[in-house]
Amino acid sequence: MKRAGASPAVSVARFFEASLLGLVGSGFLAVAGSGYLDLPTIALVAAGLLLRALMIFGVVRLEITERAATLGTIVYSGIYIADYLFLSRDFLLATIHLLFFLAVAKVLTARTARDHLYTACISVLELLAAAVLSAGFSFLASLALYLFFAMAALMSAEIRRSMHEAAEAPGGATARVGARRFHPRLAALSAFTAAGILVLTAGLFFLLPRTADAAFAHFGSRRMHLPGFATQVTLGEIGEIQTNSRAVMHIQLYGKLAAGLKWRGGTLTYFDGRRWTNPDAGRRPILVSDGEANLDETEVRPPRPGINYDVSYDEISTDTLFFAGTPRSIRVRVPRLWEAEGGYGLWHVPAQGFHYGAYSLLDEPPELASPRFPAPELPKTALAEYLQLPALDPRIPELARRLTAGLGSDLDRARAIERHLRRDYGYTLELPEHEVPDPLAHFLFTRRKGHCEYFASAMTVMLRAIGIPARLATGFESGTYNPLTDLWVVRASDAHSWVESWMPGLGWTTFDPTPPGAPQTFALAARLNLYLDAAQTFWRQWVVGYDAGAQGSLRDRLEQRARRVGPAWFDSLSGLGGGQIARIRAAARRYGLPAAIVAAVALWMWLFGPALWRLLRMRRRVQRVRRGEASRGDATLLYERMLAVLKRRGYQKPAWFTPAEFAASMADSPLAVAVREFTAAYNALRFGGHAEVAPRLSALLDEMEKSRP
Repeated sequence: MKRAGASPAVSVARFFEASLLGLVGSGFLAVAGSGYLDLPTIALVAAGLLLRALMIFGVVRLEITERAATLGTIVYSGIYIADYLFLSRDFLLATIHLLFFLAVAKVLTARTARDHLYTACISVLELLAAAVLSAGFSFLASLALYLFFAMAALMSAEIRRSMHEAAEAPGGATARVGARRFHPRLAALSAFTAAGILVLTAGLFFLLPRTADAAFAHFGSRRMHLPGFATQVTLGEIGEIQTNSRAVMHIQLYGKLAAGLKWRGGTLTYFDGRRWTNPDAGRRPILVSDGEANLDETEVRPPRPGINYDVSYDEISTDTLFFAGTPRSIRVRVPRLWEAEGGYGLWHVPAQGFHYGAYSLLDEPPELASPRFPAPELPKTALAEYLQLPALDPRIPELARRLTAGLGSDLDRARAIERHLRRDYGYTLELPEHEVPDPLAHFLFTRRKGHCEYFASAMTVMLRAIGIPARLATGFESGTYNPLTDLWVVRASDAHSWVESWMPGLGWTTFDPTPPGAPQTFALAARLNLYLDAAQTFWRQWVVGYDAGAQGSLRDRLEQRARRVGPAWFDSLSGLGGGQIARIRAAARRYGLPAAIVAAVALWMWLFGPALWRLLRMRRRVQRVRRGEASRGDATLLYERMLAVLKRRGYQKPAWFTPAEFAASMADSPLAVAVREFTAAYNALRFGGHAEVAPRLSALLDEMEKSRP
């Protein structure tokens, strides 16, 4: 009985439609990976693409008429205007919403060749939109996926067209191979072609430098805006930013690794009860000469340890510069900088990839630090500024006085307030459910939990309430060290606020009243993030930022390594120390046997794996034939196996003979009779599609293999 299933034409058409859906889906993933899409848009588009996939494979039977699609498009035209004016309020974002609506509508209703062309064009627009919005490694992954589906769509479209033309030709035509093995082979061919294109273009990319400096970035930007580093910080804003794990800076530390650093961006002094600002902060210019500038030339005695580092901006939009400790000098390619309220910055927001180097003196715990000489002095004109307070809930200064009662020094009183906040209050990123008239009083006496803004604001206000000058500092925690790149990764979730208080003899001293948050226990996810960050760093350095200078540097390094690979390299082996040789021998003893076994297995698989795979595949197809589940392709396979048996018996089919002519040319014998019967059954299955003769083919083949010559 003939096995039920889709015809080759239907199978090819289904593969083609699935490839087109993959084009749209990979374009959608490219845009979604840029972080520019909101969650409702991602969910709705994903639902539409999933529905189309279920329709293609026959799981869901749904037909959307062109009239319904046209009516929906007209209705969405009004929604698009409302989206631009009232919802997104951004032309690019509203246009992307429209693009994805058209993509889903066209995917769900595509039937004709013109519809398929429109679908492909929409997928190209998606990819272009992703190129404008993102230059990250996720775009490369989506591009590779898009290329695979593009190859699959082009190949299956050509096969589909050829089959359609052959079917319309006089006499018709018969497909050579059945649909069972079509999908994996065509998918593998598409993957191989896409991989070859990627390898070729990668080589050309490194030969031809990026002279446009990521030109797409000039058309649109998705870099992160950090309102805490502008002119004000409002309670709650940093808590929202901390939910984002996107990398904003990468920092290279030279010398000993120094964990626990704070990357200070600036300070805020004026508090109105809800908001910290610097209303009168004037920017004083600092000239940069030959790429270097001194930020603080004050001699510090006794000496303090220092650190050199390089900072590279990723997806961050701010003119603020971030430093560890007390910055002394900076290396940067701009004509001038500004200084204001203890912070430094640029006169314009830099492009993505901006970097600078700096040297800073590290802060020591005030309990261990020696008094500075000459002793720093706080100008009397600034004293009132750092003691300014709005009208407070009387319980706040009362709490400050109660916590510091009986303590003599300003340092002891500051530590008492810091310990109280870290010990008796909880850390959370959740904001209050409703607005309260006095957020600090609500935090201290009602809710008793919050994020860093609340803790830093509470300590600053309480210090001022007892007459100790204080200000709010903003920046980032140290970040996470990535051993794969030897860089510290600072993410938006590392954004932080702390306190700087004036201590006699020491100057501005750092305090952090925020208790630690919940520890992260997902070790595997953290490790994967490090690998992803390393890939992003490579992409940013060698793709987005690849220019003629980087090309020359790469060429010089390759030339230097090439010179070392020669007689001099072998001579250098004699310079290995005894410790190095011992480590090499220990590694050989430990890993030599497993490495040899792995190499032997890999060699065996390379030599005999293909033949073994063909044998297993042959046996599986023969078993399927014996169950009566044969296809036209199986008939061809069995016929080729019969020819191999006959060749061992001395019979070889000429290339110009048809199967029937070859069977008729054999002299009468039991073998010739079996060959003629086999040929008749083969023609019935191969060209007539009669699957019921398949078991007889298998039986005849077994008889030929077992019979004596």
